[in-house]
Amino acid sequence: MKLCRFQNSQSQIRIGLIEEGSVQDLTAAGIGQMAALLEAGDRLSELSILTRQNLPRFSLNEVRLLAPVERQEVWAVGVTYLRSKKARMEESDFSATAYDRVYDAPRPELFFKCLPEKVVPSGDVVGIRKDARWNVPEPELALVINSRGQLAGYTIGNDMSARDIEGENLLYLPQAKIYDRSCSIGPSVTLGVDEATARAWAIHLQIQRGPQIVFEGTTSVGQIKRTFDELIAYLFRSQTFPCGAVLLTGTGIVPPDDFTLKCGDRIRISIDGIGTLENSVVEV
Repeated sequence: MKLCRFQNSQSQIRIGLIEEGSVQDLTAAGIGQMAALLEAGDRLSELSILTRQNLPRFSLNEVRLLAPVERQEVWAVGVTYLRSKKARMEESDFSATAYDRVYDAPRPELFFKCLPEKVVPSGDVVGIRKDARWNVPEPELALVINSRGQLAGYTIGNDMSARDIEGENLLYLPQAKIYDRSCSIGPSVTLGVDEATARAWAIHLQIQRGPQIVFEGTTSVGQIKRTFDELIAYLFRSQTFPCGAVLLTGTGIVPPDDFTLKCGDRIRISIDGIGTLENSVVEV
């Protein structure tokens, strides 16, 4: 089941369930926020009951999908793929030891990424920093977690990054990661899938510049070193998330060192079982 937020032709924000190219309007049955379902103990049964009602249904072409984030904080975890560790070490000799150590350490690297109101939806534009020379997308599986620290579903995240700023000094990580339009999430949240199934999914990145595909790469969710439960447990240590959280799980696709995004590029991130997150690039 794929849960979404969408805007109808009257510009009303609704909650929907995507099925076979259409979206069923769950708000017509009284579901005003996704949180009501993400917090539910038996969300699949509740959704099954709702879908049996004669609810309005729209073609996906008739609506605008919004980011499937309401009031959740967005966090990220780094260096969960071996390829990511190597890339981060290559960015800077100064920071190499830190990245090498965190890959093997019991405690993962966790950092705040984005306020919910700043999340960019699929179809909108993501940003590259004006003061950076080396900008890349980071395609990631995102865990959607409820307020009790339970994994409720999965979506797609793009953790935009300025690699030259991060590589200059590890303490510049917030500036390399957190800026306007640096986080895109969508298009929907897949429910009812266990970790073993999700780990069989492939992640594919494609970057188009004009008519040409200038980069493509593929990895597997199964290459993530740490379990989802482990990542969630560390995120919730000494922290509370009254509205839940979205956790980006790291990237295993890294463009070559001579590649940087340019204005007008189109980024497509696809994950089996979820869909495709697509954004164009602007300078911010």
